[in-house]
Amino acid sequence: MIERTITVVPEDGLHARPASQVVEAANSYESKVTVGPAGSDGVDAASMLAVTGLGVGPGDEVDITADGPDEEAAIDDLEEILTTPEHGDNGEEQ
Repeated sequence: MIERTITVVPEDGLHARPASQVVEAANSYESKVTVGPAGSDGVDAASMLAVTGLGVGPGDEVDITADGPDEEAAIDDLEEILTTPEHGDNGEEQ
């Protein structure tokens, strides 16, 4: 099992598009993946209702865990989703 704590970057937190991306990614791996506020019990990252119900906002720290044969790839994928700004914004002014 791998666990990683990251800071959520998307301005919507774990709502709307980022939540759907997390759920889609979690469902694409064999590993069981959980996500939740840092220091708390996580929820099934493959469940849209569970993920959006966390109430995680931008700047919040979350723990991501993955347990299974592709756990490292799953963790890396979710970390990328949650640490990438939305709307294609790379922090550059437009």
